[in-house]
Amino acid sequence: MQTPVPPVIKVIIPAFNEADSIFHVIADIPEFVDEVIVVSNNSTDNTELNAENAGATVLLESQKGYGYACLKGMDYVSKQENKPDIIVFLDGDYSDYPEEMSKIVNPIIHENIDFVVGGRVSKWREKGSMTLPQIFGNKLATTLMTLFFNSRFTDLGPFRAIKYEKLLQLKMEDKTYGWTVEMQLKALRQNFSYAEVPVHYKNRIGVSKVSGTIKGAIFAGVKILGWIFKYSFK
Repeated sequence: MQTPVPPVIKVIIPAFNEADSIFHVIADIPEFVDEVIVVSNNSTDNTELNAENAGATVLLESQKGYGYACLKGMDYVSKQENKPDIIVFLDGDYSDYPEEMSKIVNPIIHENIDFVVGGRVSKWREKGSMTLPQIFGNKLATTLMTLFFNSRFTDLGPFRAIKYEKLLQLKMEDKTYGWTVEMQLKALRQNFSYAEVPVHYKNRIGVSKVSGTIKGAIFAGVKILGWIFKYSFK
C-alpha cells in the first residue's frame, strides 16, 4: 500500500511594519509548511530583514494595501514550477496562533473541503484583541451574508486556507480592505465547499493599521459592505 503524498502547503503573510512580531509568527508555523512567503507592503522598519532571518521568502510590494500584498504573493507562487496544493493566509502581527494551522488545513486534507476560515470565537479571544468596531463589523457582514447567501460564516477572520486551484478560480481583485470578504463571497457564489473552525486570537504586537485608526475602520467597513451589496444584486 502506497503512503499518501503530503500536500504542498505555502503560507502568504502580508506585512507592514511588523518587525517586532514577524519572527514569532514564522517561528510558530508548523514544519509541514513547504514555504513561508512574507510580502512586505512598504515596510520602513526591519520587517524584511527579520522575516528573512527567520527563514521566509521575502517579497516587496510598494503599492499599499492588504489585497495588493496578497496578490503579490499569489503572483510569485504562480510563477513557480511546482504549484502548491493549499495556500494559507495569515497575518504578520502575531494575533493569530500559527501553531493552530493544522486545524485550518485538516478539513481540506481529510474531508476534501475547498475553503476554511478560522473563526475568532469570543470564548477563545483575548480581552481587547478585537475592537468594538471590528466585532460589530464582523457581525453585520456575516449577518448580511447569511441573509443574502444563506452563509454559515460567523467571522471574516484573516487566518484561512484554500485549495490553490480554487483560489485561482476566484479571480481575486480587491487591493485593500475587502480582500477577506471578497474571498468568502466568491466562494459562496461559486458553491465551494467550506468550513469555519474555531481558533484562538490574542492582542497583536504593535498598533493595527486598520482597526487601530478611525480612517482604517471606516474604509474597511465601506469596502466590506460594498462587496456584500455588489454580490447580493448580481
